[in-house]
Amino acid sequence: MTAVENSESVAVRPDPRGRARSVARWTGEHWTVVLAAVVVGTVLLWAVVPQLFTSIDPLAVNPAQKLKPPSGEHWFGTDQLGRDLYARIVYGARASLLGSAIAVLVGVLVGSLLGAVAGWFAGFPDSFVMRLIDVVLSIPGFLLAITIVVLLGFGVWQAGIAVGLTTSATFARLIRSEVVKARTSTYVEAATTSGASTAAILGRHVIPNSIGPTIALVTVQFGIAIIWIASLSFLGLGAQPPDPEWGRLVSDGRHYIATRGWLTLWPGLTIVAVVLAANHLSRHLTRRTSA
Repeated sequence: MTAVENSESVAVRPDPRGRARSVARWTGEHWTVVLAAVVVGTVLLWAVVPQLFTSIDPLAVNPAQKLKPPSGEHWFGTDQLGRDLYARIVYGARASLLGSAIAVLVGVLVGSLLGAVAGWFAGFPDSFVMRLIDVVLSIPGFLLAITIVVLLGFGVWQAGIAVGLTTSATFARLIRSEVVKARTSTYVEAATTSGASTAAILGRHVIPNSIGPTIALVTVQFGIAIIWIASLSFLGLGAQPPDPEWGRLVSDGRHYIATRGWLTLWPGLTIVAVVLAANHLSRHLTRRTSA
């Protein structure tokens, strides 16, 4: 290798210190985004590997330790059956996030299908789907979710499906507007001219190019789904005892709110923190995608 080539290879070599300074600068400017990501990431780890955060069995009943205040042994105190509240919150993340994930997945799938049909086919299909969406949106969402979960039965999966069907109308309207834009684009016209089928055009071109703007909406709906799943569990329509779930924990502690406030405080704060973090990440993603 010549001296010139050697000097050129050295010149283009990235400076790790400069990259570290850039990361540190970005972290300092967007520390709230980093904090929100840490909150969401921690809760996701709670749901996947709760054993890393506590070794206490969340279902273990100990009457001798019931209604103990927060201490070094029980960080968040104990409930009316002597179960460790911190362990129940950690393990309760699985049911809360599972129900929310099911709700978002159902909402995206059903909403994408309805939105794609309404946006691609003009005339009667578009009018029929949009009138159906208008009817769904005219009904209070949580009331509709309660009605659906009563028909499906009680449980986390049923609550997630009910919330997902309720929120699918929001995804459908957004997807429809994006499909209408994509329908007149050059790549769709080229695919139509080449003889591609409608299903192939929708599956390969229209829906993948229309799904981008829904990323921020998914994050927002995930936070909303957490509140709705917790609310359904609070009413006894979601997770069933003795399984821990954040809304269920708030419901169990409401009878002692005047004297044992920590039973509702800690699960309530957990719900608030996760929803605020998810909404903050959504706003950040919206700014990035619209820039």
